[in-house]
Amino acid sequence: MESQNKINMENKSLSSNCIQRRIITIRGIQVMLDRDLAELYGVPVKRLNQQVSRNLDRFPDRFMFQLDAKEFADLKLQIATSSIGNDLDHLKSQFATSSWGGVRKPPRVFTEQGVAMLSSVLNSQTAVQVSIAIMDAFVKMRQFLMTNAEVISRVNILEKRQITTDAKVDAILERLDTSEPPIQGIFYDGQLWDAYAFVEKLIYSAKKSILLIDNWATVETLDMLAKKRKNVVVTIVTSGHRDKKGIAHPMISTSDEARFNSQYPTLAVKVSEKFHDRFLILDDKELYLIGASLKDLGRKCFGFTKMDANEIANIKTRI
Repeated sequence: MESQNKINMENKSLSSNCIQRRIITIRGIQVMLDRDLAELYGVPVKRLNQQVSRNLDRFPDRFMFQLDAKEFADLKLQIATSSIGNDLDHLKSQFATSSWGGVRKPPRVFTEQGVAMLSSVLNSQTAVQVSIAIMDAFVKMRQFLMTNAEVISRVNILEKRQITTDAKVDAILERLDTSEPPIQGIFYDGQLWDAYAFVEKLIYSAKKSILLIDNWATVETLDMLAKKRKNVVVTIVTSGHRDKKGIAHPMISTSDEARFNSQYPTLAVKVSEKFHDRFLILDDKELYLIGASLKDLGRKCFGFTKMDANEIANIKTRI
């Protein structure tokens, strides 16, 4: 008895946490696989099932049942796709070996009552001790679920709300994507929010490229361009502003450009002195004339108009 107790004490697989990791839910019931139980009892799975088959009258469906083909296929898929450290991770090697893969018959699973009955059919002191440890694990898991039922329910509610919220956001973005912006208009001084919202909507509508011609482009301009879609290529054409040495530089430095590209690629800044007005070209298909620098939107009255897209090529040849 003492040596047997020592063996069980050294058997890490009998720890409550280890056993709980082997408890799975099938048909809404907490059960354990015959292979896991055989390993814990220290007997071949074939012997365990033979003893059960010889005493089927002791194992009604509420004690033990066999997985159907779909349940078995779902279980194998769940185990195969589980991440490292997942509760089913210990079964991956079993499914990968020929001993499991060669078994075409779906396994049996045992409920808490079935585990209690197993100790009587296996008929050994070891089986009794293992059954007690397994039943204790069932009790602890049930207590955990009862204690945390409210938390689990709240998590489920939050997940459902998140799904609903995501759907609403997608719907809003879809409307933004499909609704046509006005072709011309005026923003008056003080309409900062409306002006920024309008231009940011234009920026987000671009799917491939944005060309901005703005002699006063600054890092504030980059803040607006960061609202673009992922992988949209941005080119800014701006005027050079002379430093104390009389050397012309754009107001967006090379370090500003590099920082922007590290998070929102791809941006290129070019210098040209051939433009006076501000132009915004989207996907080489839409051309807007904007009467204010993007950094100054809404601070003073300005107008905008959508121009003939055929002029895009003429503008680009002058860059």
